[in-house]
Amino acid sequence: MLRQRVEEALLTTLGYKEQSREQTDDYQDLAENQVETELAPELETAGRSTAGSREAAHECEITHEGRRDDIREEARPGSRDGSRDGSRDGIRVTARERLRGNYREETEEEAVEGNRPGERARQELFRTLTDDRVASDSSLTELAEAAGWPLPLAVRAIVPATPGEAQQLAGVMEDALVGMFAGRPCLLVPSPDPEVRVPLEHLLRGRFAAVGHAVPLRDTASSLRWALRLAALTPSRPGLEARAVFVDDHLSTLLLLQDEPLAHALAARWLRPLADLTPRQSERLEVTLLAWLEGGGAPEAAKALSVHPQTVRYRMRQLEKLFGTGLRDPRTRFELEMALRSRRLMAQVRRQHSRVTRRTARVIQADFTPLVVGRMARVNGL
Repeated sequence: MLRQRVEEALLTTLGYKEQSREQTDDYQDLAENQVETELAPELETAGRSTAGSREAAHECEITHEGRRDDIREEARPGSRDGSRDGSRDGIRVTARERLRGNYREETEEEAVEGNRPGERARQELFRTLTDDRVASDSSLTELAEAAGWPLPLAVRAIVPATPGEAQQLAGVMEDALVGMFAGRPCLLVPSPDPEVRVPLEHLLRGRFAAVGHAVPLRDTASSLRWALRLAALTPSRPGLEARAVFVDDHLSTLLLLQDEPLAHALAARWLRPLADLTPRQSERLEVTLLAWLEGGGAPEAAKALSVHPQTVRYRMRQLEKLFGTGLRDPRTRFELEMALRSRRLMAQVRRQHSRVTRRTARVIQADFTPLVVGRMARVNGL
């Protein structure tokens, strides 16, 4: 009998069964018994007290009656939100209203603190979108409503050169979502058409930033990771050369250099026959072999290298002696081209970083001239 009543109560609470009048009365009696059990120690303590014991007992009875009335009010069907007791829809509405109420209170606190309304909700939405754990559609929708940021079909990630530029860009891009990813301030912007990026290029003109590829909301972290990787491979260039770089334009580079130790291993594996040559000989043959693989023949390679076709044929005979018949195998040629491309890309990245480092050093030396030098110049009449 007890087990049957428990099962019926569970079904009613979950909304699978209507609650009868008898069950309602049983539920109220059960709630009252529970309250009496909870208040028994209080009544007993009140009865043992010396001075004012009757007044304490009276107060406990009043509390007892108040709690009993509250429980009856909660147990009454349709007393909360107009829906029947135990309805799953009612539970969802209550939870949603509670969430909105919390964000309403946070918005009032943010207004007092001087922050933009919905800033906490926007930060929480950014964390949810960039988390590898999959969030439900309903939670994303509720967060977006609280943040005032309509969920787009696709987004792009933007990684500015400096942390301070994130807030500057957010002020220019009203639809941007700002947050922290991998320890750096980043932005998310809607991308309704992945092929159209002219407005974004216009907003980023004169700034260095790495822009990720357009991805669905579920893959937001991927766009951020590749934008961060592109920013690491492409050092910022201050001045007029500053511009945004897009992952869409460097997909093959990112694919080949996503793991530099692996790229070094690939080059060492397939370019081993060139190891015994001098650096100059090895570089000349590598350039010729890559041009031959990309062009498909000696004339095309000669045109790309601005040399005579006979020079290319002579070098290719040297390469055939080193690599043997492997140059006729499609798989070997594919692996060789990847190894040569990755080695060339890594060399370009090293040159760019060294160039930026030298330029930064010159700027520092020009801006921080020691005062002693100026004083010596004035003493000498200069």
